[in-house]
Amino acid sequence: MTIYSRINKFISVAWAHKTLCVVVIYIIWIVFFDPNGFLTQMKIRKSIHSLNAEKQYYLEKIQNDSIMNYELRTNDDNLEKFARGQYFMKADDEDVYEIVEK
Repeated sequence: MTIYSRINKFISVAWAHKTLCVVVIYIIWIVFFDPNGFLTQMKIRKSIHSLNAEKQYYLEKIQNDSIMNYELRTNDDNLEKFARGQYFMKADDEDVYEIVEK
């Protein structure tokens, strides 16, 4: 069987199943080549999922910082503890030593 006869047979079978060929070509186009195709939608969904996770992280961080802000504004003991721990502030008659572990 020559190559021309095989091509001719393929074309005759494809012509007999025109609708199936059009559907297959359409699906291939939508999945791989369309700008709003399946692969693009999957990338967008993945991006949305990661952005929602990041949003949740920042909402929790805002809530924790709001609580900390309220505590620092209403309680002087907490304010002093925070200043000493974060900024190494000290009284005039104190010395501060920072111990760094290796």
